[in-house]
Amino acid sequence: MPFMKSAIAATLLSLAALSAPAMAADEYNTSSGLTAAGSPLGLHGVDPVAFVSLGNRIDGTAQYTAVHDGVAYYFASQEAMDAFTAHPDQYLPQNGGFCTFGVSVGKKFDGDPQFAAVVDGKLYLFLNEAIFREFQKDQSGTITKAEANWKKIRSTEATKL
Repeated sequence: MPFMKSAIAATLLSLAALSAPAMAADEYNTSSGLTAAGSPLGLHGVDPVAFVSLGNRIDGTAQYTAVHDGVAYYFASQEAMDAFTAHPDQYLPQNGGFCTFGVSVGKKFDGDPQFAAVVDGKLYLFLNEAIFREFQKDQSGTITKAEANWKKIRSTEATKL
């Protein structure tokens, strides 16, 4: 009987490992837990297409879910989901959805869609209002630093920075 329990446990662990989304350590800022699509939720459930196209923070719904690179994104409509699916790079938040100011100083902090900016058609998120205000003082400098640092820290676990 102990052998049977061990075999079942090993099988369950193997299946769990196979069904988990395959992504490098902390490359995307996601909510804890999994969506019905089996992937963690990105952008706190806010529709990235509405954000970039309309400059409007609109919550998406699980009815319209697309998974990109192991991360689930919610959309407010079928049209928004289709636009994202066709050209995800146009709508994905920069720096994996982490706080752009944090990335500019070599850290990975939560990017909160309440504090965001679309600059030159790209979506940038920030930790909180105070950090967002710091970003506004030097947008291009912060973005340039974040782009350089992201290349270095992208695959590094947030807790190791």
